Amino acid sequence: MKTDFKFSNLLGTVYRKGNLLFTPDGSCLLSPVGNRVTVFDLVHNTSYTLPFAHRTNIDRLDLSPRGNLLLTVDENGRAILTNFHRRIVIHHFSFKGRVSALKFSPSGRYFAVGVGRRLQFWHTPSMPGTDNNGELEFAPFVLHRDLAGHFDVIQHLEWSSDSRFLLTASKDLTARVWSLDPEEGFEPTTLAGHRQGVKGAYFSADQECIYTVSSDGALFRWEYVSKKDPDTMEDVAEPRWRIVKKDYFMQNDAKVNCAAFHAPTNLLVVGFSNGLFGLYDLPEFNMIHLLSVSQSNIDNVTVNKSGEWLAFGSSKHGQLLVWEWQSESYILKQQGHLDSMNSLVYSPDGQKIVTTSDDGKVKVWDVKSGFCIVTFTEHTSGVTACQFAKKGSVLFTSSLDGSVRAWDLIRYRNFRTFTAPSRLSFSCLAVDPSGEVICAGSPDSFDIHVWSVQTGQLLDQLSGHEGPVSALAFAADGNHLASGSWDRTVRLWSIFGRTQTSEPLQLISDVLDVALRPDGKQVAASTLDGQLTFWSVEDAVQEAGIDGRRDVSGGRKVSDRTTAANSAGNKAFNCIKYSADGSCILAGGNSKYICLYDVRTGSLVKKYTVSVNTSLDGTQEFLNSRDLTEAGPRGTIDEAGEASDHEERVDRNLPGAKRGDAGARTTRPEVRVMSVDFSPAGRSFCAASTEGLLIYSLDTDFVFDPFDLDISITPSSILATLEAAKEAHSRGATDDENTFLKALIMAFRLNEHKLLRAVHESIPPSDIPHVVRNVPTVYLPRLLRFVAHAAEETPHLEFNLLWIESLLGSHGRYFKENSGTFAPELRAVQRAVDDIRENLKRLTERNMYNLNYLLSQPVLGEKEHKGITLEMIESNGVADEDMDEAADDGEAEWIGLE
Repeated sequence: MKTDFKFSNLLGTVYRKGNLLFTPDGSCLLSPVGNRVTVFDLVHNTSYTLPFAHRTNIDRLDLSPRGNLLLTVDENGRAILTNFHRRIVIHHFSFKGRVSALKFSPSGRYFAVGVGRRLQFWHTPSMPGTDNNGELEFAPFVLHRDLAGHFDVIQHLEWSSDSRFLLTASKDLTARVWSLDPEEGFEPTTLAGHRQGVKGAYFSADQECIYTVSSDGALFRWEYVSKKDPDTMEDVAEPRWRIVKKDYFMQNDAKVNCAAFHAPTNLLVVGFSNGLFGLYDLPEFNMIHLLSVSQSNIDNVTVNKSGEWLAFGSSKHGQLLVWEWQSESYILKQQGHLDSMNSLVYSPDGQKIVTTSDDGKVKVWDVKSGFCIVTFTEHTSGVTACQFAKKGSVLFTSSLDGSVRAWDLIRYRNFRTFTAPSRLSFSCLAVDPSGEVICAGSPDSFDIHVWSVQTGQLLDQLSGHEGPVSALAFAADGNHLASGSWDRTVRLWSIFGRTQTSEPLQLISDVLDVALRPDGKQVAASTLDGQLTFWSVEDAVQEAGIDGRRDVSGGRKVSDRTTAANSAGNKAFNCIKYSADGSCILAGGNSKYICLYDVRTGSLVKKYTVSVNTSLDGTQEFLNSRDLTEAGPRGTIDEAGEASDHEERVDRNLPGAKRGDAGARTTRPEVRVMSVDFSPAGRSFCAASTEGLLIYSLDTDFVFDPFDLDISITPSSILATLEAAKEAHSRGATDDENTFLKALIMAFRLNEHKLLRAVHESIPPSDIPHVVRNVPTVYLPRLLRFVAHAAEETPHLEFNLLWIESLLGSHGRYFKENSGTFAPELRAVQRAVDDIRENLKRLTERNMYNLNYLLSQPVLGEKEHKGITLEMIESNGVADEDMDEAADDGEAEWIGLE
């Protein structure tokens, strides 16, 4: 079994904190999800997560105007510069302080950063290239200017359209106008007059006026005018920036959390702390929309380049919305779980993942697009487990609300609910492979409840355990049910015989999870002491054991006094899962590690790190002694001296008014893995963690993935080789297919999608069998996957079918021998062929109906036919001489139809 799994995508989390960002073309939205960045393609309805990760949560991000450079900055001021199109990290840098605002200039030559109360201008790093000597060079971050003028944190930056001036908005109740370089006759100007911190400051399209928005809901319009005498209307003071108009949003006690201004259309979008947002037309301050889009405060809002789409992010509920204000419709509406996930399961076809959570919701995620396609909310308490049946069309879930529910995933409805005779909470679930019987265990009762799916009746209560049942698992053949309990035993049951098949398997600690090997001959159990134990199902003999305490331990909490290696007292595997071939077992628990073990040898095959985000508890191996104070660890103390959020913590309640909950405390989230599962094909696995739904895959398909690449392979050299192949083909040369093959192999080495498609579509159909026959074996799966995707995306049906036929005809034996390895590619081909067949079927049916209609019409005589045709021609405005000439030639009907 291959074990080289790599992180491929992050689902289940769409927004955490920070600013949202549209790409320059407005088709994609970038959202910070913890210490990573997820890109939502709003046109193709897909999403992907960039491969790099920060050490703490991301605070700010921005794209260069060309859209090729992405700069992300985390809470500690550490920045990562990334080639956005290639998804390659170019440079790491530290701003030596927390960055509160970040913005590239419209020219792309500079970017401005607000570090606390200081404003810094930096040169945009040039892309790697070659100097005059032919040597590779790269210009790192170079500081242009470092300015100070504000007395508190800078909250917003805005460049002028000519990149000469900059506006800053600060918590010190002022906005300031700066110049990039010293200019004659210009001095930095302070715009004062607001009564609370300024959230945003914006230039108008003609840069003749400035708009400032403060958190108390005030909008000021500033113009560069002189003061006039009201009687004589003569200038009595020098021109300067003055307030010419004041408007107020009037949202009672709600504060302005964020704002965005689209200068070309004079649209102002404001997000309030009560979940409302307002859309206003300036300078008249006409309200266009005032809608509620969230149950909590809106943390960030942005507008795309055309001004049609508005994006909103709410961190409390993890919501991300893209709204088209003209049509009043949602382009994107996604929300993660409000609480920690409890379990997950792959669908039998591997296309969907179902997650359950303590928030009482069941969500179905599409693996390919990364979006949640349906959410079930019928459960009234935390949902603890989920399982598929009936080839993926039926889903079963158990909940602490005392019910087990069956869901129809074709009509998306709850069609059956199972309950116990007394009020119980269900913590685990198992479904018979035939889908006829369902079992559930409870922490309140020591019995296993068995229901019939067809009738919904309780069939039996299996008694035997002396403690709460913590885990259930059915064998693939349905003959055995394994149950684990806190009474330190694992029991094997014959459901249809309603008896135990053997004596209880005795362990030395509480059982947390059980798993049955796919062939049903071995059962694995994970216990509270960090042990994995393997038993034979036939003779109830222990076959192997793994001590996983050292493997699962790792990462220290801020309150830990022992080292990470010695803090294994509370570390154990809460979830285990066999691989598809049964040779390996995947285990995860209250740790930052997921462990993959070889069952036969009991050795640790690989260890996967869930997160390196130090904003989570339990990710650091070593603690900083400077964070230990007399009052305890600094991370557990609510320090009110911090200027960034001191304003929010000040109690402004009147005397005698009801105060908030005095026992409320802020807690740090802890990194842990709640559930793991292998995909049916074994090419990927997913893990429900504190970070979200992590997917690790063997088929990581990056935009830039060079294979056997050398310096001579460039886009120009590939195009030159392709042109040479075309020229040779036009001359009728005999070795032209080898030249086409060379161009195709060079394109695969560079792996540029547009270049690959250009070479692929340039190969003549007659040369396809010759090219395919000589393709090296190492490129066959990549070529098959590319052709399958091209068949879905391009209109060249016959051309792509010729490629598929040649590939399977020339290399069918190789694909058959490696069908397990190439399962994703073969499934993609099957899906593409099925789509083509369905499209052709619909087309022929539609043509058949049209032909039947035409054949059913009465046949007219020749004179009537010609008369009708001439009338048609006259109605089409054809000249008389053309009509007569056409009528003489007997072609009038064709001109008329044209």
